[in-house]
Amino acid sequence: MRIVVHGQQAFGKAVLEALLKRQENVIAVYVAPEKPGAKVDPLKEAALAANLPVFQPTSYKQPEVWAEFKALKPDLQVMAFVTLFVPEEFLNIPTHGSIQYHPSLLPAYRGASAINWPIIKGETETGLSVFWPDNGLDTGDVLLQKKTTISADDTLGTVYFDRLFPLGVEAMLEAVDLVKSGRAPRLKQDEAKATYEGRCGPDNARIDWGKPWVQIDRLIRGCNPAPGAWTMLAGKQLKIFDAKPLPAKDPKGIGGKLGEIAAVEADGFKVVCADGRFKVTRVQPFDGKKLEAGAWAMSAGLKPGVIFDKP
Repeated sequence: MRIVVHGQQAFGKAVLEALLKRQENVIAVYVAPEKPGAKVDPLKEAALAANLPVFQPTSYKQPEVWAEFKALKPDLQVMAFVTLFVPEEFLNIPTHGSIQYHPSLLPAYRGASAINWPIIKGETETGLSVFWPDNGLDTGDVLLQKKTTISADDTLGTVYFDRLFPLGVEAMLEAVDLVKSGRAPRLKQDEAKATYEGRCGPDNARIDWGKPWVQIDRLIRGCNPAPGAWTMLAGKQLKIFDAKPLPAKDPKGIGGKLGEIAAVEADGFKVVCADGRFKVTRVQPFDGKKLEAGAWAMSAGLKPGVIFDKP
């Protein structure tokens, strides 16, 4: 089977290398074009190292791009982390069509931030889907799915890098095998269960210390490492990546104002929220790199009684 890999970044590279390792007939690679001044994409590097032709169109809507793809005589397009819109005219060119990875249990959490939102919204389970893409946003028929739990300590980083990334590579290989054997399912998504939350960006990531600890905790974990939950101090942004919730036994006896620094310690600082406190242990100031919260507090001269700016 003549396979074209289409994707970018580390996940695309891992899928390509896994296919090559088991000697699949990968004939070409499509990669998102790099932005000016950016490093060469890891998938492109891996493709060039394997002496594979690399294509980087800025759009997949032009007939000449379709013709170029068709000339490769592909049997299957394996899409691993694709961000540009790819129309059905391109998707349907391979003999067996195209399959795509998505890091949620479709039809839930369609869209670009499918890992952030389940954590932020308090889900205890998520997963991945390999599906047959169409002109909709993650709306195509499902080929296969894999599930994983979300623990009370999980972050976007642990859910993705520890589980959805390696599970995703395995799932793509399994999906290729199903296509090759002629046993690949096409299961319609239940539109009644479909959800779409939009991109989780900085506008969604601001911490409101007036919220219950459980909401703040989910936001911090769901935005770690990106986009990074943040708060403001004297008009300057401070991102918070690691913070342990300290729920109050009696919310009426917390003491202090919302967003107030209750204590500064060698390994971090404590902040008052609606029904408890948070022990913040890793931060990133607006003009610096990530560092331990205690070291930042010392360098910033942080004192108990200081209050974070209100949203």
